[in-house]
Formats: sequence, structure tokens, C-alpha cells
Amino acid sequence: MIHATAIVHPRAHLGANVSIGPYSIIGEHVELGDGTQVGAHAVITGHTRIGRDNRIFQFVSLGEVPQDKKYDGEPTRLEIGDRNTIREFCTFNVGTVQDTGVTRIGNDNWIMAYAHIAHDCVVGNHTIFANNASLAGHVQIADHVILGGFTGVHQFCKVGAHVITAVSCAVYKDVPPYVMAAGCDGAKPNGINSEGLKRRGFSPEAIAAVKQAYKTLYRKGLTLEEAKAALLDQANAYPEVQAILAFLAISTRGIIR
Repeated sequence: MIHATAIVHPRAHLGANVSIGPYSIIGEHVELGDGTQVGAHAVITGHTRIGRDNRIFQFVSLGEVPQDKKYDGEPTRLEIGDRNTIREFCTFNVGTVQDTGVTRIGNDNWIMAYAHIAHDCVVGNHTIFANNASLAGHVQIADHVILGGFTGVHQFCKVGAHVITAVSCAVYKDVPPYVMAAGCDGAKPNGINSEGLKRRGFSPEAIAAVKQAYKTLYRKGLTLEEAKAALLDQANAYPEVQAILAFLAISTRGIIR
């Protein structure tokens, strides 16, 4: 299942039923889990561990050194989970010692062509990155996030669970859970991702609670500290609101407003 023109280092670790397409290159410190498929002309290098049943399309570059001038050849890592789809020309870099040293992508993600995930990013599960979505270094993307095409996320930003961004959205600050964000000159909140929450089985009561929390945070003219205090009462009844408070507690860049 390895094409004759592929170059696979003899110390690379390949699981059962791995396939590697023509002219692909698999480096010395690469691990590929069972059932993972690698298309033609892909380059997987560095200290890269990839789980099982991933589908990696042609011309992908995974595990290359970070685009960070401070990087000095340290053996940092890229870790990718299971059942991810990684389309053409995607680029994922290893981490740096200035952070945890690991760039990490979870499970069941759908990452479209030309997406870039820079050093030390953490991407959760069940995300969708549309074409040309790009993460700068040290970005955190939670579960079930959808990034519209050409979305760019500034370094060190956090994007909460169930967020969706519009095309060409420029994210310079943290985006709380459930929010729809849009704006090519700086992301702004545009309501909650109610359709996404319905598809994922949120009850009507939970969605109503999230809408009320959004109004508290964005529509009542409260300061952030005042909004946090008001959200405490709502969070006692609905854990979905507690997730917003938990996100606000770890936000370091401030949230979009």
C-alpha cells in the first residue's frame, strides 16, 4: 500500500493498512496510525504523530518547522488525532519551546484546502475549517467551531465551542462560545449560532438560555464585569451558560465586542 515512488524513512512507524501515494515523503520521526491514507506528493516530517483513519490529500505539508524566527531546531511535535480529513495544500507546523512544544489537532475535524495551523495551536474535535482559514501561533480552537473561508485568527486568540465565523473574518480578540462572528476589519458579534446548536441536540430551553446570556453580554450596555456578575445567576440553572463564564475566566486578549 506504499507507492513505489514514495520515500518512507526506514524508522518511520506505519500502522496497519496505511496507504501512501506517489512521490510522498514520510520522515524518520513520523508515526501514522492504522488505516490512515496519504495522497500523492504529501510531505510529512518532523516529530509528527498522526492517529488512525485520517485522510490526507495530495500536496499537504505536515510537521515542518515553525514560521518563527526563535525556533532553533528543537525536537518539538505535531500531534493529530483520528478520523480527520485534511485537504490539498494544508500546512501544519510543529510547536516551539516558548509554549508547550506541541501543535495539537483533535479528532473528526474537516480541514479544507490551503488551511494553515501554525506552531503551538490547539484545535479540538469536530471542527470545520473552510478554504484558506489560517491560525497564527498559539491559537486555541474549541470543539464544533466552524471557521469561514479566509478567516484569519491572530496569535494567542481563543475561539470558544460552537462558534461560527463569516467569510474573511479577522479575529483579533477571543470569541466566546456559541457566538456568530463577522468582520474583515475586526470580528464583531452577530448573535448566536442557534442553527448549529439545534443540529447538535441542544434543547430549546438551553438555546433560549444561551440567547439570554448573549443579550446580557452584548445587548444590555453592561461592562464586562457587570455582565459576568449577571451571568452567574443564569449559569446556576444552565450549564451552557457556565461554559461562557468559564471561557471569560481564561480569556487573555479580551473578547470581541
